[in-house]
Amino acid sequence: MTSTLQPATAPEAVKRPGRWLALSVLVLAVLLVAVDATVLGLATPYISEDLEPTGTQLLWIGDVYSFVIAGLLVSMGSLGDRIGRKRILLLGATAFGAISILNAYATTPELLILARALLGVAGATLMPATLALIRNIFHDPRERSLAVGIWGAAASAGTAIGPIVGGFLLEHFWWGSVFLINLPVMAVLVVVGIRFLPESRNPNPGPWDMAGVALSLVGVIGVVYAVKETAAHGITWEPVAAGVLGAAALYAFVRRQLTLPAPLLDMRLFRNHGFSGAVLADLLTILGLSGLVFFLSQYLQLVQGRGPLEAGLAELPAAVGAVAAGLVAGTVARRYSVRAVVSGGLAAIGVALAALTLLDQSTGYPLLGAALLVVGVGAGFSFTVTADVILSSVPKDQAGSASAVSETAYELGAALGIAVLGSIVTGVYREFTSPAGTPEGAHESLGGAVEAASGMPANSAQDLLASAREAFVDGLTIAAGAGAAVLLATAVAAWFMLKGQRLDGRP
Repeated sequence: MTSTLQPATAPEAVKRPGRWLALSVLVLAVLLVAVDATVLGLATPYISEDLEPTGTQLLWIGDVYSFVIAGLLVSMGSLGDRIGRKRILLLGATAFGAISILNAYATTPELLILARALLGVAGATLMPATLALIRNIFHDPRERSLAVGIWGAAASAGTAIGPIVGGFLLEHFWWGSVFLINLPVMAVLVVVGIRFLPESRNPNPGPWDMAGVALSLVGVIGVVYAVKETAAHGITWEPVAAGVLGAAALYAFVRRQLTLPAPLLDMRLFRNHGFSGAVLADLLTILGLSGLVFFLSQYLQLVQGRGPLEAGLAELPAAVGAVAAGLVAGTVARRYSVRAVVSGGLAAIGVALAALTLLDQSTGYPLLGAALLVVGVGAGFSFTVTADVILSSVPKDQAGSASAVSETAYELGAALGIAVLGSIVTGVYREFTSPAGTPEGAHESLGGAVEAASGMPANSAQDLLASAREAFVDGLTIAAGAGAAVLLATAVAAWFMLKGQRLDGRP
């Protein structure tokens, strides 16, 4: 019996005409998601001032998108395998654009949280479809490595374009305008994608497992909610109950998938050490990075006093490094080894995060810029190669499900990172000593402190801002240290788990 984890066979190596033009459409989808993710951080201070969310609501605005998308990625990846990856990509892009309008015009924190959750539903259709289509369009391993590198570079470019365009919009319009930049990208994607994207699907998919969809959604959201609430407020019965429910749902999901003839997710994929090692590396890397990244824009704007456009430009080195490294990652991994490139990239990120523990309110840009450049280079190498390993390890008919696992690890890591590391920042921040008469909202977020200071006497306002900024930076440096520890440990784990792994899918 032939293993389901064998690499592409010779007949698959036929090069499809128009494949690079099709890739350009997929790049637009990646840009759509990346830009949306990065502009939110810049808009956070403005959202805090306008909608006046509590600290907990602010964290929910930041991570509910990741919660929902993580819970639905496997289901949507499997759905794309069944109904067609092109179809689900175009439907998802259309919905993504429409729901962006709801985000832009949200009038309360609760409505914005709901809109972000709905955006997660649409976003869950996009990323698995793009990687799965790459797997089905590019059968030659070297071409596929380059295509994945371009795909990853586009995501990194989106992280650069988002803050710059978002910063410009925030200086000239209201915060909701940052969501409206999704609309022209979505329109081009749909119009061009209808014409140039090839359709692909699993020829024998079996029925879509609705019970499995519900179990995966309940399981992921329950576990992440439990981690988030416990980190923020300690152990209480509500997060414990949610965690137990989530864990039970995930256990039932795995048991169910092992018994179905046509599962949403073929659990046998995890028997491949390269596949499971790459997925784990992605999850832990994003966990270590995301909490810090979420608060970095606030540090640049509310602590160092940069405008939103200047703050966006300040984060540019990370994207530049990631784009450059992503484009050559496949070549470097073939010349040396997969585990050397992935482990080296993760170690570089860890060292850069460790350097950020030296931040204070007046830290000069050279240290911050250099650290961000190293983070970008390390991420470009590691994420590109792990994505390539995941795609190379599965047959093309299961590309959607496998891609969804990769993206689930990414989004779950982002949600957990914001929950855990973000809660560290928030927890340290809330303990600062404030002058008499300080509104309670000042302790919820740094944006709240800035808003509160505007209505206080000058001396009290100055004391409040000095104390609040010091506490925020203290929390940020502790989170950076925790992130560095996670990244360095992940680098060691990847060295062992990816031993002997190659980009053609063979160990």
